[in-house]
Amino acid sequence: MQGNIKIKQETILKPSDIKKGKGNLIQFILIAIVILFLSLFLFLPLISIFIKALSEEFEVYKAAVVNEDTIAAIKLTFIVTIITVPLNAVFGIAIAWATTKFHFKGKNLLLTLIELPFAVSPVVAGLLFVLLFSPNHGVFGEWLKEHNLKIIFSTHGIVLATIFVTLPFVAKELIALMQATGSSEEEAALTLGANGWQTFWKVTLPKIKWGLLYGVILCNARAVGEFGAVSVVSGHIRGETITMPLHIENLYNEYHFAEAYTVASLMSIFAILTLLIKNIIEWKTYKEAKQ
Repeated sequence: MQGNIKIKQETILKPSDIKKGKGNLIQFILIAIVILFLSLFLFLPLISIFIKALSEEFEVYKAAVVNEDTIAAIKLTFIVTIITVPLNAVFGIAIAWATTKFHFKGKNLLLTLIELPFAVSPVVAGLLFVLLFSPNHGVFGEWLKEHNLKIIFSTHGIVLATIFVTLPFVAKELIALMQATGSSEEEAALTLGANGWQTFWKVTLPKIKWGLLYGVILCNARAVGEFGAVSVVSGHIRGETITMPLHIENLYNEYHFAEAYTVASLMSIFAILTLLIKNIIEWKTYKEAKQ
């Protein structure tokens, strides 16, 4: 029995063995697999977008950027994002505060519902809004007609669909962060006479600021790039309900490949900038955690 135990202990790769080079082969293979995977499915497609976008003369690239439909798509994407992200930030703070600082019935159900947009396909989410707000056969269609309100095939519907699919991003980040940091500092502030708002602004917010910003960036990136739910509720009205992803699809389907890759390159630049900001925030968070 003791011999068997000794054999098992000797087969375990020790840190000292790794330093001697016995684990270098496994490390090399794993790194090579990761680099190969990233090259095939991330770097090459990203580089090809810029190559295709700049394959024509620069005037073609410039004309595609300043095109009236492209400008309209960029403006609509910006409007949807500027509405969606702050609302999700407020919701994320509220739901994180409620679920981490208080105990109440239905708390687990509420946490489960936050995960729903991750589980439901964006196309299905778009169809749900159509079933609710369609003027012809929606649940609230007649009421909307009577009050001259339009949700589907308008900016309002795009905003609602985008809010739904981006709902968990800020909330998930803050819930995990608040659970990790605990409530001891808030309880101490309340004991010393601070009210709820003072506790939030002076104690809680400084602790969660980087997590909040991280969640906002993720939410912003998803809002800009959302396609499925927006495609269903937008109606594809040119110049009115076409966001940047939908504009790329229209250009590609109409065989305007250079223009499609040009708009795609703009979104890729935004994605790269988002990734850089995300890494800076992660570095700031790690730095503060070590202090």
